[in-house]
Amino acid sequence: MDTEYNDGAFGTWDYVVLSLMLIISASIGVYYRFTGGKQKTTQEYLHGDKDLSVIPVAVSLMASFMSAITILGVSTENYTFGTQFIVINFGYGIATPFAAYCFLPVFFKMQATSAYQYLEIRFGATTRLCTSLAFSLQMVLYMGIVLYAPAIALEAVTGISKTVAILSVGIVCTFYSTIGGMKAVVVTDVFQSLLMFAAVFLVIIKGAIDVGGLGEIWRIAKEGGRLEFDNMSPDPTVRHTWWSLILGGGFTYCSLYAVNQTQVQRLLTLRDLRRSQFALWLSWPVLTLLSLSTSFAGLAIYSKYYNCDPLKSGRISSSDQRESGKPFRKNPPPFHPTEIRTSISPFSAVELNTTSALANYATKLMPLFVGDTMREFPGLCGLFVAGIFSGSLSTVSSALNSLAAVTLEDYLKGAVSGLVGGLIIAFWIGFGGPKPPPPTLPISIESCSIESSTFGSNSTFEDFEISTENSTFLIETSNLRLTAVDSQPTVQPKASVYSLDLMKLSVTVKACP
Repeated sequence: MDTEYNDGAFGTWDYVVLSLMLIISASIGVYYRFTGGKQKTTQEYLHGDKDLSVIPVAVSLMASFMSAITILGVSTENYTFGTQFIVINFGYGIATPFAAYCFLPVFFKMQATSAYQYLEIRFGATTRLCTSLAFSLQMVLYMGIVLYAPAIALEAVTGISKTVAILSVGIVCTFYSTIGGMKAVVVTDVFQSLLMFAAVFLVIIKGAIDVGGLGEIWRIAKEGGRLEFDNMSPDPTVRHTWWSLILGGGFTYCSLYAVNQTQVQRLLTLRDLRRSQFALWLSWPVLTLLSLSTSFAGLAIYSKYYNCDPLKSGRISSSDQRESGKPFRKNPPPFHPTEIRTSISPFSAVELNTTSALANYATKLMPLFVGDTMREFPGLCGLFVAGIFSGSLSTVSSALNSLAAVTLEDYLKGAVSGLVGGLIIAFWIGFGGPKPPPPTLPISIESCSIESSTFGSNSTFEDFEISTENSTFLIETSNLRLTAVDSQPTVQPKASVYSLDLMKLSVTVKACP
């Protein structure tokens, strides 16, 4: 057996904690399936009967887009590039009143299930459909990424396959989102948010204990040049400045919290506009608290690895492919800070600076720290992984619920109403009233002789009897010449709709909305 790996990364208590989180999340969905209105109406399933409280909705707004990617990525951002990124929270705060007082009243007045109904009113059905399709595609791709990030974290700490991790999270999330509706999604968001905070605080507390306190973390970060808050450079090529973070953060916030279907749908679960605006305002400090905590967690991780970077020392690969079933190395190869330029790492200096390497680095750094520092404490690794999973569960469940609303309102309702409307019109015209015979062009029977004529389908027995008894009359009239007259029926105005020809009827039915 390869002694460089610790196969006992995840113990029994860790599995218990992780399983308990998944069971509780699923149980919340079951509870709301069999209580209240039992999710039998669209109003309850998609809007929670507009009976939700402000605080749960505010927390759910935060959890919907604070995914595992954010927790893992923001901490690595501060570890690698410093603390300038936290300025983005001011951008969020500045954008909040725009979302609360400019956009939200419009959606609240409409009370539409789909946020994109406004686009149809303003710009037409085509714009609504295109935007809705773009949103659906974005969320499907986003859910895939959100599921993949915690799968990497779980594999890193436990050695469990990414496939198993993705299926576990995906199945549980789909289960409670499907049967529990909006109420289950919001309540599980609150529960999972607590676990997200627990995972982040766990990293901060353990890091502070190991280095000698929060002040020591701050000192090491300062000496390492990680503390930066005042970059006001107008240069657009600088990674993060006040200008880019305030403006970019503000527009990002509005795109997520002002017009995004996921957030608008949550805000409309409250009974009045004032409560909805308060929930939006309340979500900002909650979001900021988690963002600042995650940033400081990155500094805590830096305080441990500032003299031995895991990527440059070869402990973290720049690729997400590792030997299956093996957690991070417990005993890394010998490494010294002076060896960075001639490192034993199999990756070149150019590769270390690529976006791909940093992206994979972001998902593995915090799990590595947890595996190195908390492995001997039963349940702590499980609590951390549960917190990371919670970030994905809350995001995916919100996406599933919003996709259900968009699919129903923007796609199915239009298609079903068109089908039903077309059938109603077709049956109405076909069977709903008198059907006058269609007018024909004039036709003559001058060349018809009685000898050559045959009894048609309209002949009766009485006609036959009269013709045999009065043969003399028939002979005398055999040379009679008759000329047909134009006897087109007069169509009454009230019955004109029933005289539509087949092609016009087809156009009428197919054009029915």
